[in-house]
Amino acid sequence: MSTTAEPGPLIGRGRSADVYDVGGGRVLRRYRYPVDVQPEALIMRHLAQAGYPVPEVFAADGTDMVMERLDGSDMLAAIVARPWTVRRHARTLADLHDRLHQVAAPPDWKPGRGDRVVHLDLHPANVMLTSRGPVVIDWVNAQSGTPGADVAMAYLIMTTSDLDLIPLWLRPAALRLRHVLVAEFLRCVRDEPWPHMAVAAEARLADVNTRPSEVPRIHRAVERAKRAQPANSAS
Repeated sequence: MSTTAEPGPLIGRGRSADVYDVGGGRVLRRYRYPVDVQPEALIMRHLAQAGYPVPEVFAADGTDMVMERLDGSDMLAAIVARPWTVRRHARTLADLHDRLHQVAAPPDWKPGRGDRVVHLDLHPANVMLTSRGPVVIDWVNAQSGTPGADVAMAYLIMTTSDLDLIPLWLRPAALRLRHVLVAEFLRCVRDEPWPHMAVAAEARLADVNTRPSEVPRIHRAVERAKRAQPANSAS
C-alpha cells in the first residue's frame, strides 16, 4: 500500500503523518518516517470491540492506515472557537482517560509498565467531536501501561507544547485557556499524574517530535510536579 504518490487530496498534516481523503468516507494516514502501523491497527480494533470510541480501521500496511473519515472538528479547535466550553471539554477529556484505563491490554502487545491500554498522546487535538460523540485518534504511541503515566503524559503535552496551531493574536488568551483546561482535567480525572511525571518527561524528551523550544518547559513541569506531589498525596 505504501507508495510515494499522493493517493488523494491532503486534508491534514500533523507532526509525524499526513492524512489524505481517499473517497468513500475513508481517509489514508501516512507516516513520514518508517513505522509499522500493524500494532496501532490491532489496538484500535481491540478498543472498538471493548466499546471505546475509535475510528474504524479498514486496512493497515507499512506506514499506511486506511480508516473511517470522521465528521466534526477536533476538541482543540472547538475550545478555540468557543472558549466558554473549555471546562466541559476538559471533563470529557478526563472521562475519555478514565474509560480507556478500564480496558485491559491484549496479552503480549507492546508491553509497558502496567496492564491497561494507555494512549500516551491523549490531549484535545487527538479527540474528534463527531456526530456519534467524541472519538479518540492517533494511537501510534499506545502501549500497555499504568493509567497515571497516561495522565502524566497528557499533562506534559498540554502544558509544554508550542501553540503553533493557534493564531498568534490569540496565544495570550490561549495560555489562559490552557491553564483552565489543565486544572479542570486534573480535578476530574481519576488517576494522579505526579508520581509518573519524571518517567513521562524522559519519554517526552526522547520523542523525535518534541521541539527544542519545548524542552525547558518540560523540565519546569517536572519541577512543578515535585512540588505538587506531597500536597496531592496528602489530600
